Amino acid sequence: MYSKLPNLVLGFHGCSSEVYEKVITGKEQLKPSNNTYDWLGNGIYFWEQNLERAKEWAEFRYKDKADVLGAVIDLGYCLNLTDSAGSEILRLGYSLLQLRCSVAGVDIPKNRSLKKSSDILIRDLDCAVIEQIHDYNKENKKREYDSVRGIFTEGDPPYEGSAFFEKTHVQLCIRNLNCIKGYFKPLMEDTRFDLP
Repeated sequence: MYSKLPNLVLGFHGCSSEVYEKVITGKEQLKPSNNTYDWLGNGIYFWEQNLERAKEWAEFRYKDKADVLGAVIDLGYCLNLTDSAGSEILRLGYSLLQLRCSVAGVDIPKNRSLKKSSDILIRDLDCAVIEQIHDYNKENKKREYDSVRGIFTEGDPPYEGSAFFEKTHVQLCIRNLNCIKGYFKPLMEDTRFDLP
């Protein structure tokens, strides 16, 4: 009953300047990601309200050919993993994945970190669980989620003993492309004025 988030949000998508130009001019749309390690399953990824994090990621990935697209997004019917109700849905997805893997005689995927980082960046298990939820909804003719929203802690603590992390962010995975209401070029702050 409360899975429809009522607000429009701003999302930021780090990409190459070539992709940016094609999308901002309307020649192409962003393409959904369908990697086995995608953090929130398959779809188009955005950092919610976090232009800086999108820039960092784009610069890491594309170096001097990096850019960031802004988007106005309606999350629609959202699998909101920032809400405690999401935990029950994830448990169901994991149980179904266990059963499916057992019947197929294959190991359950695992999440893992990269060699140089303690952050869990390769999320094969989480992706498989979320995709299992989507498969379950589709197979049982239940309403499919338009989007998935999750909070991720990443990076180092900003000070000793902190439970906060420098790169904590809210990530959005958009499955229904009609949730994206428009793209824009993010502006830099005009320091002559106060922020509203």
